[in-house]
Amino acid sequence: MIQQLSIFIQDEIGSIAGVTAILKQSNINLRAISSFDTPNFSILRIVVDQPEKAKELLIANGFAVTMSEAIAVELDDEPGILHDMLEIIANAGLGLNYIYSIVYRNGKVPLLILNTDNLQLTIKVLKEKGYLVADQEDVVL
Repeated sequence: MIQQLSIFIQDEIGSIAGVTAILKQSNINLRAISSFDTPNFSILRIVVDQPEKAKELLIANGFAVTMSEAIAVELDDEPGILHDMLEIIANAGLGLNYIYSIVYRNGKVPLLILNTDNLQLTIKVLKEKGYLVADQEDVVL
């Protein structure tokens, strides 16, 4: 499993840049980013090479931040491969909460980051079907 940060930000111009500025100033490498908006705020989900340090710095700068576990799964770049994996998860009776990806990995296949209502069971069923579930160190180039 991997660690991801969820950061609550205002829906206003430059709010994401405020987060990335802190990461840049602290030499923290951003590996994946996704933003989910609501009418009044956004949830920015990120995967970084130093999650604990990033969380501490962002909180110190006034951001509301939570750290949680997610799953990173290697997927070959082939038509239908995402559907096959999602079908395995659905057939196991697991609900998918969200999904986003890391595309560039220095010559390695992309990683798909996902969160379900039962991470351990999701890992088990995917591994049984031959999927490689990455660890935190696999996310860093």
